[in-house]
Amino acid sequence: MTEPDSERSRVHRRTVAALVAGQILGGLGFGATVSMGSLLFAELSGTPALSGMASTMSTLGAAAAAIPLARIAHRSGRRLSLSTGATLAAIGAALTVVAAGLPSLPLLFVGIALIGMGNAANLQARFAATDLALPAHRGRDLSVVVWSTTIGAVVGPNLLESGERLGVAIGLPHLSGPFVLTLATQLIAVVVYLVFLRPDPLVLATRLQLAAVAKGAVAAVELPRRFYVFAVIAVSASHATMVAIMAMTPVHLTEHGASLTLVGITISLHVAGMFALSPVFGIVADRLGRVQTVLIGQVLLALGLVATALGADDHFWVTVGLALVGLGWSAATIAGSALVTESTPLAVRTRNQGRNDLVMSLAGAGGGALAGPVLALSGYAGLSLAGGVLVAIVVVASILLRSRTRQP
Repeated sequence: MTEPDSERSRVHRRTVAALVAGQILGGLGFGATVSMGSLLFAELSGTPALSGMASTMSTLGAAAAAIPLARIAHRSGRRLSLSTGATLAAIGAALTVVAAGLPSLPLLFVGIALIGMGNAANLQARFAATDLALPAHRGRDLSVVVWSTTIGAVVGPNLLESGERLGVAIGLPHLSGPFVLTLATQLIAVVVYLVFLRPDPLVLATRLQLAAVAKGAVAAVELPRRFYVFAVIAVSASHATMVAIMAMTPVHLTEHGASLTLVGITISLHVAGMFALSPVFGIVADRLGRVQTVLIGQVLLALGLVATALGADDHFWVTVGLALVGLGWSAATIAGSALVTESTPLAVRTRNQGRNDLVMSLAGAGGGALAGPVLALSGYAGLSLAGGVLVAIVVVASILLRSRTRQP
């Protein structure tokens, strides 16, 4: 192994470890955002009608920060970009606590949106895992960082009660205690990124590639732009489908007599489907190809939608369907994200990654916003069929892509 290769491998291992730690910390912190944020919106506004604004503002915050954080990465590297996102989330958590104490509903809007901006950094962390990855293992390394989100996503919500007790003990306003945990975990994440992302993986990757091209060791090869367009369509459509079904499932189940325990089990299995098998889909994407794995994701999404449509009145089939939807989302997101990286030259890669996350977040917000009216008009089965339209769009896009070129 040559000296540049040895340095690349060493820095890459440390980078992935730092990203995994950051994702775990992020998951622990963001676990409070939607759950406690929803309760805070309802309490401060005096009506449960605004409880959904926690999810909306968090998603919009992530969308708003996607491109600015990508620009910071392009100019200064991943280290500054990711630490900036975590800092914004910490500030948002502090403002949320202040909003609860005043009380101030407008300040709560700002605080939750800033926490969402931190989530944009968590999304971009998966791309940071590909900066120094070998092409044959790019999907696997990306998926390991995505998988690590599982730990925080599962443990985080279980810390809500402990966080509230801590808040009461130190005299914080009602429902604001868990956001102290968000503040603490995000500040730790800032330290992790600043200390352990040295040298910066994106800066090093750029230097190594420029040196290799200058020596004639490698050619600056890129996939046609249509691969990038397909990847964005696949990731965004799959995300919109997942968000729409997930958002309305608790409403549907409770209306049909399901207990909160059953709802919790259903959502937990869905989240497990989203993240737990990410490394498997990463390996599949490396071995079978990105487009093929995206199509595997669409098959899983379609099976999940069929289960939720035909078994809409059966709690068991709804649970099975939601788990399959999570698996489909995972396969499509892992493979599509790897394809986003591979289909753009390094000079504009961070910009295109940011655009992908912007469209993905907006698609999720749109899916969640439209899911309610669709559920009211056509029921849970109709919502599932509407999700099938998005799956069909991705399948048609893959057919058009494959008809114009053969995937390398």
